Amino acid sequence: MICWKCRKETNIVKPLRGDECPHCHADLHACRACDFYESGSHNDCRESSAEFVKDKERSNFCDYFRSSKLEAAAASSGGEPAGKSKADAARDAFNALFG
Repeated sequence: MICWKCRKETNIVKPLRGDECPHCHADLHACRACDFYESGSHNDCRESSAEFVKDKERSNFCDYFRSSKLEAAAASSGGEPAGKSKADAARDAFNALFG
């Protein structure tokens, strides 16, 4: 799995609630690391049945959690994870600045 915060690869495949990135110690079972996370959507989540989570960067008990499909940064995509659209990259850059 690729860490949502530092974008470094970890040896964790399916994170549990207490798992942290060995590089930056970010929680890995958090909304920001979930495939359903989308800033700007209702509750920042595309899963309509998920309960509201206030802190999207901290571990939670969400049963809908699914590791995001981030891939190692590819040189051909300018350092962005493979499959990431320009809109997603722009949104992430904006959120990194104004979080």
